[in-house]
Amino acid sequence: MRAVIQRTRGASVAVEGNTVAEFEGEGLVALIGVTHEDTSADAELIARKISDLRILSHERSASDVDAPIIVVSQFTLYADVKKGRRPTWNQAARGDVAEPLVDEVVSALRQRGLTVETGVFGADMQVSLVNDGPVTLIVESEGLVSYDSAGGEHRHM
Repeated sequence: MRAVIQRTRGASVAVEGNTVAEFEGEGLVALIGVTHEDTSADAELIARKISDLRILSHERSASDVDAPIIVVSQFTLYADVKKGRRPTWNQAARGDVAEPLVDEVVSALRQRGLTVETGVFGADMQVSLVNDGPVTLIVESEGLVSYDSAGGEHRHM
């Protein structure tokens, strides 16, 4: 699973001219891409990283300050542009695989007590934001470290 996380000073998502998600002030926009091998464990790792990264003002995380988050599914994060002039999407998971995993990211963030809004899966969306900093990070679940209840470290492969 791949996420592009942007620190913002306000953001919104519109579908067919109607605003479906928005916030003002400091928050995050997380664009989420899913590939074929991703699982619920990947969704949990990405959600944890989104909530705990200390990228907001004064080195705080979204969890520290209950910063709003907009999550938008974006299969184009798995585009392959190595050959030719037209991207291929072979690495992107089909919608029936990707949508439930993006929903799991949203659910995991909400279980952490965060305020989360979303785009509309598969829709033509217009995402507007003011990138603060600018701060834009690319996070992949592969290689992320998780910790068990005893403090043991586990690398996700």
